[in-house]
Amino acid sequence: MAKSILLLSDTHSYIDNKILDWAKKADEVWHAGDIGDQRVTDAIKAIKPLRAVYGNIDGHELRSEFPLNQRFKLEGVDVWITHIGGYPNRYSREVKEEIKRHPPQLFISGHSHILKVMNDKNLGLLHMNPGAVGVHGFHQKRTMLRFNLEDGNIKNLEVIDFGKRGQKSNS
Repeated sequence: MAKSILLLSDTHSYIDNKILDWAKKADEVWHAGDIGDQRVTDAIKAIKPLRAVYGNIDGHELRSEFPLNQRFKLEGVDVWITHIGGYPNRYSREVKEEIKRHPPQLFISGHSHILKVMNDKNLGLLHMNPGAVGVHGFHQKRTMLRFNLEDGNIKNLEVIDFGKRGQKSNS
C-alpha cells in the first residue's frame, strides 16, 4: 500500500495552518531539521506521525527528542534523513564515507534552504532537499515536497511552493 509523505525542513520555529493543512493530507510528515521550537513538532504530531532529525540551530530539548540521523525502510524504500548532508558530488564530511559504503535509495537533507532533487547515478540514489518552509533565513521562496512511497519506488513527487518569503501564500 502506498504511503504519502510530506517532507519539510528549516521551519526555524514557524508553523501555520497552511503547512498543517498539507500535513493532514499525508500519511506521514518528515522534518529534515532546524525545527527551532518544539511547538512545531508538537503541532505536526497532533495530526500525523512524524519522523524528524535535529538541525544545527536546534537546542537540547529537540536534540533529546530527535536523532541527528534517521535511517529506516518504509514501503520497501531505504531512507536516510539528516540535516547537514550535502548533495551528490558534494556530500558533507560527516556522511561521505557511510553514504559511499552503504547508500540509501533516498537521501534527504535540509540546511541549505535551497530546494533540490537530484539523482546520484554513481551511488544509485535520489537526493531530496525540500528547501525551507519557515519565514526566517536567506531563502527567497518557501517550499516543501510531497511524494509517495510504494513497492520500493518513489512516485508522484511534487513541489509545494508557498511563493516568496514574506508574501501571503495561495497554497
